Amino acid sequence: MDTLEAEERYVKLDFTLDDGISHRAAIGLVVLATDHTIEYEWRKLLAIQGVGFYESRIMNAAEITPETLREMDTLIAPGVEVIRPGERLDVVAFGCTSASMVLGEGHVIERIKEARPNAACTTPITAARVALNSLGAKRVALLTPYLRTITESMGDYLIARGVNIVRMGSFEHSDDNEVARIDARSVRDAILELGRHDDVDAVFVSCTSLRLADEVASIEAELGKPVTSSNHAMAWHSLRLGGVKDELPQFGRLFTVQSSEQ
Repeated sequence: MDTLEAEERYVKLDFTLDDGISHRAAIGLVVLATDHTIEYEWRKLLAIQGVGFYESRIMNAAEITPETLREMDTLIAPGVEVIRPGERLDVVAFGCTSASMVLGEGHVIERIKEARPNAACTTPITAARVALNSLGAKRVALLTPYLRTITESMGDYLIARGVNIVRMGSFEHSDDNEVARIDARSVRDAILELGRHDDVDAVFVSCTSLRLADEVASIEAELGKPVTSSNHAMAWHSLRLGGVKDELPQFGRLFTVQSSEQ
């Protein structure tokens, strides 16, 4: 091939830049190493044109205890740092409900801010509080997979922050890998059992490993009351924090309302 032929075969092409797939909102998510569920649910809940979510994982123990939850503390900021470094993130979410309680929501947000000082931040328990308030829920049933001590601590934590927990129920299972395999029927039956009481007007399913997104609309239709979960509430809250106000009724009542907090 002579020089002329080479030049004829190769062309330097012009291009232009747009705002990318996240031109409406760029959402970062820190996922636990043992989590089977949150990415699957978020791919459905955040499947909106112009919204992108980007994730990293941090190490954690499969056994859920206060001690193993505290071990995540120093891993949060490094986990955030590797999500689109140098590029815009509008919102960063931390994907563990019980660790957010044990460490404290404010402390988790401080850890996120170490890496992303300008991003809006949320945790599952933060999002749940905002979601339940936005739904106008006054009497809430709490469903968890946790051991009783953690479940009761979660109830006390929410009550202290203005969420009126009137009933609690738990699968009482501490292995995060197996919690992710609790089937849809078990979750549905538990929600209906807790939510059927007249003193309950909403149900919160705590734990990012439990699945709800595929079933939430049909469960609400059967129960006649709003239902949300850690993943469900945090996806909604991340969208609202990112300025995305789309109503998505196929994902239940929560996705038809705006946030009560700006």
